[in-house]
Amino acid sequence: MTYSTLSLTLIFVFIPFILSKTLKLGLEKDITIATVRSVIQLLVIGYVLHFIFQTESLIYILLMITVMTVAATLNARKKGVGIPGITWKIAVTLITVEIVTQGVLLGLNIVPATPQYIIPISGMMIGNAMVLSILFLNRFRAELEANEDEIELILSLGGTPKQAVHRHLISAIKASMIPTIEAQKTIGLVQLPGMMSGQIIGGADPIQAVQFQILIIFALLTCATLASIILGFLVYPTLFNERMQRIDVLKN
Repeated sequence: MTYSTLSLTLIFVFIPFILSKTLKLGLEKDITIATVRSVIQLLVIGYVLHFIFQTESLIYILLMITVMTVAATLNARKKGVGIPGITWKIAVTLITVEIVTQGVLLGLNIVPATPQYIIPISGMMIGNAMVLSILFLNRFRAELEANEDEIELILSLGGTPKQAVHRHLISAIKASMIPTIEAQKTIGLVQLPGMMSGQIIGGADPIQAVQFQILIIFALLTCATLASIILGFLVYPTLFNERMQRIDVLKN
């Protein structure tokens, strides 16, 4: 595909832009910024990956993973403003997910230890863990605000912080995992996943593309589970002080 051919796809940008202007949605600026940023970021990352794939240097691979982890952490922490240590809590969650998934894939020789496999898979795992972290924080905040009286009652009756928020913590973890599980139920029937579609378009054998996609969806399931549980159990203790009194750190 040439750049001139690619430029024709701007039609898909003009359609929402014109509709937004016509219906006075006020999204023209956001659409323009999102379009420009996405093009620049993808072109830059394309050239960076081209360089890394040629050098196959472990240092550059680790640097790339570090950049992805930092960017994901900074984005996800916005939903946890006010929580003490939320930045390192999210970072620990993302790093743990990355270590576990890559440890299994590389340790068991499921995929080759090359940048062509490590970086894209790491990006999918870290990105998914970031989304799960955001979903968890949003749901956990809603759970706590909706059940504030119940939590205070349990604490006043001598319950521990863990007992006071356990049901709401589990509910938030389950809610954040549901999109991943539901997506897996309809994969291949309702939609063809992006990675699988990309491989097929690139000329790969459909069966091989399916095999790699199965690998990814299994890894994403572990990613979703670990991200929600680890972040949940790191966050909830910071909602209480040393006297087991609730602190409203998740208030908007």
